[in-house]
Amino acid sequence: MIGKTLLVLGVLTTLSACAADGRGGAGGKPHPHVGMWVTADGRIRQELRADGRYEEERDGRRRAYTGRYTVTGDHIDYVDDLGFTATGDVRDGVLYHEHLVLHRER
Repeated sequence: MIGKTLLVLGVLTTLSACAADGRGGAGGKPHPHVGMWVTADGRIRQELRADGRYEEERDGRRRAYTGRYTVTGDHIDYVDDLGFTATGDVRDGVLYHEHLVLHRER
């Protein structure tokens, strides 16, 4: 219970900071990583939304995974709505999310 409480507080703190410093949120400019990311074959599409939520489509199945994310520099921490966690890093404009390699949708 304490772990979940700390996680929620961390997410709320991050979202508040993003809204306050212009990285996202109401009236702010979205973080540069916000947007649609896609694998080279187009089978996986991941949208990082400005509200701190993400939606992932797999093989045409919309909302296959949904949850929230936080950004620290170029590192992304994901918490799925079902409770599992994952990480990602953006390097040279490419999102490395666990075993996936995603590029900005053009």
